[in-house]
Amino acid sequence: MDKIQLDLIDRKILAELDKNCRIPNSILAKKVRKSREAVKYRIQQLQKKGVVQGFITSINPNKLGYFMFKVYLKLENIPAEREKFFEELKQNKDVYWMGISDGAFDCVFAILSKNITEYYEKINVLLSRWERLIVSKILGTMVDTRQYNKKFFTNEKDSPVVIFAGDVVENKVDELDIKILNVLANDARIALAELARKVKSTIEIVRGRMRKMEEKGIILSYRLSVDLNKLGLEFFKAIIYFRTLSERDEKALFEWMRTHPYSLYYIRSLAPWEVEFEFVVESYQHFNQIINELRQKFPHVIRNYEHLIMIYESWMPAYREMLKAD
Repeated sequence: MDKIQLDLIDRKILAELDKNCRIPNSILAKKVRKSREAVKYRIQQLQKKGVVQGFITSINPNKLGYFMFKVYLKLENIPAEREKFFEELKQNKDVYWMGISDGAFDCVFAILSKNITEYYEKINVLLSRWERLIVSKILGTMVDTRQYNKKFFTNEKDSPVVIFAGDVVENKVDELDIKILNVLANDARIALAELARKVKSTIEIVRGRMRKMEEKGIILSYRLSVDLNKLGLEFFKAIIYFRTLSERDEKALFEWMRTHPYSLYYIRSLAPWEVEFEFVVESYQHFNQIINELRQKFPHVIRNYEHLIMIYESWMPAYREMLKAD
């Protein structure tokens, strides 16, 4: 696949859309110093070329009463069986996200569940059905995730932090809230008037509902989905094992990741390791440079690491199931 070249204006547009893809074209035009028509045309071209895959709303399952559990698998080299397994995962109504990878694990996925007992039963049924394929498994629980903007577009050093997961809260949402979330989930840039029409409500009511869900942490941000392959970029996950971690060290790690131009996520988990760092990079060599920099900066903290290169990732049926009215 030929790498699509972006100029500085395209990069600035993409960076701003990832900070808040609901930004009006008029404000975006002022930020990048182009006309509103030019900005609109450029966005359309980026969509046409497949660089922009969509405008998505980050919705926090934990604020809708769900726990998020992670499953990490090494699989037998039986290609046909692996494909069948992946297809089953893609149809599974409990699977929220999945990734296929090379490296320490072949497959990683997240399951949503209202309680631990329910999760225990579901994961045992699923994995026992595929025991012939599974070489080894590690089960973990997500504590929280720090989500950063895609700073790599413009090599920014600063990023606001959005905290994903965290404490589980059973916020009450009604049918209108669910309708709004369903539309926004994969069409976050929709005009407010169009959104109100789709959910059969008024602009004022819909605006108010969105604001309340933002305040409760149900809606975290309005972001950009991009095809990294078309930009000649790769998505790596570093699984980090700590020696020890003081509060001061953790704050320093938070800041290092927040300001790193290629960081995407800082994930804290209950697992054999402590954290997972995710980066968008130009190559394995580039990723290796970043990890070496990290190890040199925090030699007393980092004991060891493993890595995954994500070949495929996608939101799964549980994302839609979560947004169904009771």
